[in-house]
Amino acid sequence: MSNDKLQRFEDQPIRTVWDEETEEWYFSVVDVVSVLTDQATARNASTYWAVLKKRLKEEGANQLLTNCKQLKLKSHKDGKRYLTDVATTEQLLRIIQSIPSPKAEPFKLWLAQVGTERIEETIDPEQAIDRALETYLKKGYSPDWVHQRLLSIRVRKELTDEWQTHGVEQGREYAILTDEITRAWSGMNTRQYKRLKGLKKENLRDNMSTLELTLNMLAEATTTELTKTRNPQGLAENQDVARRGGRVAGDARKAIEKESGRPVITSENAAQLNTVVTAMIEDVAEATEKDSKE
Repeated sequence: MSNDKLQRFEDQPIRTVWDEETEEWYFSVVDVVSVLTDQATARNASTYWAVLKKRLKEEGANQLLTNCKQLKLKSHKDGKRYLTDVATTEQLLRIIQSIPSPKAEPFKLWLAQVGTERIEETIDPEQAIDRALETYLKKGYSPDWVHQRLLSIRVRKELTDEWQTHGVEQGREYAILTDEITRAWSGMNTRQYKRLKGLKKENLRDNMSTLELTLNMLAEATTTELTKTRNPQGLAENQDVARRGGRVAGDARKAIEKESGRPVITSENAAQLNTVVTAMIEDVAEATEKDSKE
């Protein structure tokens, strides 16, 4: 995986690698340790990590350490690549919990908050919906789009519930079926669609236009209905149903494009789409104000 880059935390460089296969960021553990503990040199940071790793092992965190990978990252010092311990976001947050540093406290507080919210949402699922609504609005999405997005979450949940009862395993097989649906209606698999929009870890649906989101919902809702009526069992039979459900939305997309004369699928992501919407609103407001003055 050579797709590596420098990212910065409090203006300090942290080496990262993006794995396109797993769609996961990997972070240099030594770099994070160096930043959080204010180590003077890379050697000091490596020593600190070695001691911390030994302590974690003694505390029984064997699975965490076993799952940590080593990747060849470019050295800050000489520019050559050396095998370096890296961790995913989840693994890194666990490591940070074991570092007694004032800089680690924001991460620990955030973890505690997320844990508390998850427990509350389990007791009262409506809270999850309220938090999602608030989060999307804070990010600049329009209220109409947000309601559409929340509806798409419900449609998706109904589909995965059907998959679960029809012999599909969560995880890899869900991803395979999602690819089948996406390819059938959009002409691209999920990864190609995300690449078109310049996305990495971001959620594809969060970066769809209203029309894209509507067609994706149509594809998934149709697949849900066909799953109920055709009763497929296992991955292979569900793949056929997924393709059929996706093609219904694909036909709708082609009809819309024929009538409108322009493509439904756009390379614009959420930031660009929100900019377009904001500009439109500002133009309307400006025109209204001008008319009122005249």
